[in-house]
Amino acid sequence: MSDTTTSAPPPAPGTAGAASPARRVTAQAGFETRTILRNGEQLLVTIVLPVLVLVGLARTSIIGLDTGGLPRIDFVTPGVLALACVTTAFTSQAIATAFDRRNGVLRLLATTPLGRSGLLAGKVLGVLAVEVVQVVVIGVTALLLGWQPHVAGIPAAVGAGLLGTAAFTALALLIAGTLRAEGVLAVANLLLVLLVVGGGLLVPPDQLPGPLAHLATFLPSGALGEAMRGALLGTGVPPLAVVVLAAWTALLAGATVRFFRWQ
Repeated sequence: MSDTTTSAPPPAPGTAGAASPARRVTAQAGFETRTILRNGEQLLVTIVLPVLVLVGLARTSIIGLDTGGLPRIDFVTPGVLALACVTTAFTSQAIATAFDRRNGVLRLLATTPLGRSGLLAGKVLGVLAVEVVQVVVIGVTALLLGWQPHVAGIPAAVGAGLLGTAAFTALALLIAGTLRAEGVLAVANLLLVLLVVGGGLLVPPDQLPGPLAHLATFLPSGALGEAMRGALLGTGVPPLAVVVLAAWTALLAGATVRFFRWQ
């Protein structure tokens, strides 16, 4: 009796099955991460700027701060970590996405097996990967300067950072998906400066002058700064900060879904 069972021919040399969705997203995330870390301008904004701000605030008194008796390095480090989150999730992502959109990269990638959802997932994972690098660099620098964080508050700080990342990534995509690339470049850098100066990132809202104190409390930057300080200084994350961050995340994400244009 002859064996009539047949088998599929082996794949041709050099060919392979399609990558799984998870592998496609991971590959895109790796590409996004490398793009940011290999770009000199992006590296300046995401790594060099926060480190310079940290050293400047910790070792000089150019900006007067009421640290409540705490060492200056302990007081300023949480705010610098919040700043690092904003530089990557907002400024860097807004500019990169805007120019990808102008050059047709977003439209092309959206038609590949990666798809729109995979592309967005890759961007978010890329942001998180860069933030890990930022935390390591800033954390090591701060520890060398004498930083003594409240270790029990680290999980809360991570949670605040993730929520802040969601809010500012949504803001970045909203701006990048609605304005021209040149406009995004100007708006993103201007907003970063305004948030640093009066947004409650580095200086607590209650130490800002006049109306800024009340405004910064309800900005995502002020909420993120307060949440990071509360977690890493051991005073507890203010519930209002969590509510403000969650509200901004929902609002900005909804607006992005509604108004983002791929080309």
